[in-house]
Amino acid sequence: MIKKEPKISNIFQSDDTDALLPRSWKSGSLKYDELKPLTEGGTAKIFTTLDLNLQREVAFKSLHQDLRESEIETKRFLREARVTANIQHPGTVPLYELGRDREGQLFFTMKKVDGRDLREILFDLRQEVPDVIEKFPLPRLIDILIQVCQTIAYSHDLGVIHRDLKPANIIVGSFGEVYVLDWGLAKILGSPSLTDPKDIMEGEKSDTTLTPVGRHYGTPMYMPPEVAKGDPNIDGRTDVFSLGIILFEIMTLQFFVEGEDPYEIKKKILDQPLPLPRDVAPHRNIPRDLQAICMKALKRNKYERYASVSLFLEDLQHFRHQEEVSVYWYSGWEKLTRWKSRHAYLIFSIISALLGAGLHALFSQ
Repeated sequence: MIKKEPKISNIFQSDDTDALLPRSWKSGSLKYDELKPLTEGGTAKIFTTLDLNLQREVAFKSLHQDLRESEIETKRFLREARVTANIQHPGTVPLYELGRDREGQLFFTMKKVDGRDLREILFDLRQEVPDVIEKFPLPRLIDILIQVCQTIAYSHDLGVIHRDLKPANIIVGSFGEVYVLDWGLAKILGSPSLTDPKDIMEGEKSDTTLTPVGRHYGTPMYMPPEVAKGDPNIDGRTDVFSLGIILFEIMTLQFFVEGEDPYEIKKKILDQPLPLPRDVAPHRNIPRDLQAICMKALKRNKYERYASVSLFLEDLQHFRHQEEVSVYWYSGWEKLTRWKSRHAYLIFSIISALLGAGLHALFSQ
């Protein structure tokens, strides 16, 4: 089979890159060309548009018209923009500008990412789409989750808890880049680099205003038990639980919990025995140590989970490098099998050398 050379698309034209910037140049929302609908969620719409000054395509986000007068949604919109802008990490989308349009409505612009979200990828895997199965085997999916964990560990170090981690908020770019989106529900723990009394409303007090105790935001299927209970004492282990659910879906290609409504889902998360990945998808031959990592992250009692995303990340990395993870006891046979797997090339070389030496001695006689 002859592979075709990849098609190279040149987005640059000399007329665009070399054009003079007029002395009466446009700023703010005036510098953006026509808005073209891209996607929308429950609270906001995203468009694509051209930055006329830089001649680059960007994503333009604004609130739904019926929410523009909502104080809470306005504050959450501002929080998402400012938090995203301050978490300057390869796993977050670069944010370019925050401002108001010609009608005085809030908007922000950011890098337009070409790719697919993890929800779509997992859906295609469930449907057994051949190209997707070939492109996203389990090791590749684990690598994607590792990149997500690196981003979240970084945000936790800055004092920011995401609180709405789910496959739909994870974008896999065309060239392997992985982005974590939608920081509108983020909880600010008071990091000086992110918390400003004027901009992000004085830490815990404002956070309670935006997400009152007992009021549930985000997607119920990815809700940690403490959030379902309305516990105000949220920390990094909340994100650990959500990451554990994503790992569960990656391994099983099944949903962690399902129900007729949020109340049924909440009851399952709080009261019913949590499913084991190997029981849910026995045909997928899920490694026992990877299941152990998942179930450690999914402990109902947050004090029994991984104490941080960094520790969860370490075990995932150990698994990917065929090293022993901290939450699984390996039998003697498993240790031997893993050793043989890691040193297969060395074993093959030794056997080849011994066989060669034996043949040499035989023919010499």
